[in-house]
Amino acid sequence: MRRLLLAATLVIMCNAADAQSDQPYAGLEQRPIKALSRQQIDDLLSGRGMGLALAAELNGYPGPSHVLELGDRLELTSDQRIRVQKLYDAMKQETAPLGNKLVEQERELDQLFSARAVTPESLKATIAAISETQAQLRESHLKYHLTTAALLNQSQMQRYAELRGYQHPIGSEGHRHHH
Repeated sequence: MRRLLLAATLVIMCNAADAQSDQPYAGLEQRPIKALSRQQIDDLLSGRGMGLALAAELNGYPGPSHVLELGDRLELTSDQRIRVQKLYDAMKQETAPLGNKLVEQERELDQLFSARAVTPESLKATIAAISETQAQLRESHLKYHLTTAALLNQSQMQRYAELRGYQHPIGSEGHRHHH
């Protein structure tokens, strides 16, 4: 009897798992912009990186936000703090409007489909505009990582990598950092 009950329980669990895997997007149709979560929209509107600069971050080019967060532990000089803060402010000023533009473009794409007004031409044009904005946004985040890294010395770069939990010491792969 126990084996039969166990077998029945396993069948029910497997059926429930199968049903869930057949509906991975269930509930997402309620989103105001189907392709973006609330968190993604908030991140874009506020100019947060959302992983767009991982190519820089994980190859030894820290961004201004994390450098400021770790400023005391990195022993930033007052001049470094001021310069990194200016970079951070400039990055926000540049990326928040781009994020806003991207949200609006995604909203437009969503509305084209929602209104059943999408055509091959409108699709191509809308996607091209979204792609251009995404590229500008990513470049913006990446360039601020590049500029921030140039303000830190090798010891600070090493400490940053340690504090962020990265395995390989930054600078050991042949990177050359200024200052």
